[in-house]
Amino acid sequence: MSTGKEWQITCRDIASRRRDMTVFVSQGHVVVTVPPGEAAVLTPLEVGRLRAALRDAVVNASGTPEA
Repeated sequence: MSTGKEWQITCRDIASRRRDMTVFVSQGHVVVTVPPGEAAVLTPLEVGRLRAALRDAVVNASGTPEA
């Protein structure tokens, strides 16, 4: 799921095709990319993974060590 400062979260697009969202850190900012021109449809489990990736990215971007 995580490769250094990048996290991928599996999701579906509006047509139920499998896609990925990416969360990464760039110059101290958290960036979220979704399928181009699509809506990302997430299951509750995928939302939990997105939440965890966002938390890790924020910690990483701020330079704060994880607890």
